[in-house]
Amino acid sequence: MEPHRPNSVHYDRWNDDNVKIEVEPSESTMQRIHRRVCVGSTGIFVKTAGCLAALVSIYIIGYVTGYYVHKC
Repeated sequence: MEPHRPNSVHYDRWNDDNVKIEVEPSESTMQRIHRRVCVGSTGIFVKTAGCLAALVSIYIIGYVTGYYVHKC
């Protein structure tokens, strides 16, 4: 048996019950994009811009369709 020195650490055994390693799971790319784009003031801006783009595209489709339907 080795002599115990005052400034050294002595391990008798490895006890698996006392070892706890908690690592946060890494975010997927989609989760990171969702968190960045859909949350907070940026999310409000993106949602507003998306709704406005949808309304404009529906208006343009309706205008073009009406033009060709009533062209006669």
